Amino acid sequence: MVQILLVEDDEAIRRALSRGLADLGHTVTTVATGAEAISSFTAHRPDVVVLDLGLPDIDGAHVLAMSRVVDAVPVIIATARDAEDDVIRLLNAGADDYLVKPFSAAQMDARIRAVLRRTPHPQQAVATNEVVVGHLRLDPLRHTVHLRDREIELSRKEFELLHVLMRNVGTVMTKQDLLTQVWQLPWGSADRTVDVHLSWLRRKLGESAADPRYLVSVRGVGIKLVDPTTRR
Repeated sequence: MVQILLVEDDEAIRRALSRGLADLGHTVTTVATGAEAISSFTAHRPDVVVLDLGLPDIDGAHVLAMSRVVDAVPVIIATARDAEDDVIRLLNAGADDYLVKPFSAAQMDARIRAVLRRTPHPQQAVATNEVVVGHLRLDPLRHTVHLRDREIELSRKEFELLHVLMRNVGTVMTKQDLLTQVWQLPWGSADRTVDVHLSWLRRKLGESAADPRYLVSVRGVGIKLVDPTTRR
């Protein structure tokens, strides 16, 4: 369940979008002003902020700037402003996505899920930046991986692949997700790079596709990293 802070001054849009996102399984907190939004960043600790630009008290661009000082929460701009200059300026200022009105709750839901797939979970943002799943521990600063007390030697791409999967623990990642995030290949790319690296990674983790522990394939969809210590 995703905790969403919706910042929108138009009551009709606010109510319709809030209801639509709630129907899709999210928890939505709504505010109508920039000042309320800034207060809510720390009060509600949302997973993602959906931010209108045309607010009655503070322009949404200023709210975005303040959010970056307060927290690293992902921000999706949702606005009627469709000028290319605005899009580029806000993305460069730290927005994670930019959606022009009108749009459906389903489209916003897809954008939210896409943003969260490439964003570390807040609980993983500890002082050491270490990511821990079960007995698997990855330190991006030292570029080390340990399984229990044993250090595992990984190539650069194996390390990056594992890092993305651990940041998105429990989330099914498609091959295209991984090609885009790890190899920076464009949408529509098709090769066996992901399959080969997953095979190498499984072997180094002491498992196989037939007998998985951390790396679980979801047939016809993709792969997810799970915590085997919580599975019965």
